[in-house]
Amino acid sequence: MFIVVALIVIAGVVYINEAERKVPVAYAKRVRGNKMYGGVTSYLPLKVNQAGVIPIIFAISILLFPQFIGQILTTIKTPWAISAGKFLMGLLNNHLIYTVLYFVLVVVFTYFYTLVTFDPKEISLNLQRNGGFIPGIRPGQTTAAYINFVLNRITFVGAIFLGLIAILPNILQTVTGTQFLTIGGTSILIVVSVAIETIKQIEAQLVMREYEGFLK
Repeated sequence: MFIVVALIVIAGVVYINEAERKVPVAYAKRVRGNKMYGGVTSYLPLKVNQAGVIPIIFAISILLFPQFIGQILTTIKTPWAISAGKFLMGLLNNHLIYTVLYFVLVVVFTYFYTLVTFDPKEISLNLQRNGGFIPGIRPGQTTAAYINFVLNRITFVGAIFLGLIAILPNILQTVTGTQFLTIGGTSILIVVSVAIETIKQIEAQLVMREYEGFLK
């Protein structure tokens, strides 16, 4: 059962990590001298998991901070500090509360990191400068709003998936009753991401040397 769960989780991580929403982009034809430029159709790839493992790392850091504060407060020889320290440590030692907070923080940080690193307005301006547009969408602010709308929808899927992967070890520990057989969390995301990137680099080197890729 553990092997089956492991294979399903790894397959899910690969699928979500590589999943992307292809927004079609067309380029207007431009004539310069005797040459014609543009007139081609491409696409704008929006990854479902735009943030990678960063939200999980942020969430763990936030959850560790109150525990650290609680440990410091328990060393202070005053009743209120000891009570506050025990309260913080007891709150986060509660398995259910810790799991819920962990999940919520991962979802929130996924949206936050995506918002910081991906600017729909800048993408819209770059498309407009290069004569590109999304078919059926007016260039400028309308294009930025459309990209933002699509990005929010696919980020929701990525955020929920990251949250489930993050709390999967806690769920498995509760279901199985054992602390040893767990899979999920940051480790599985990092291992799968590194493996995928390694395969891509090898494939790129093979293509550069005009060899047929080993992936079909």
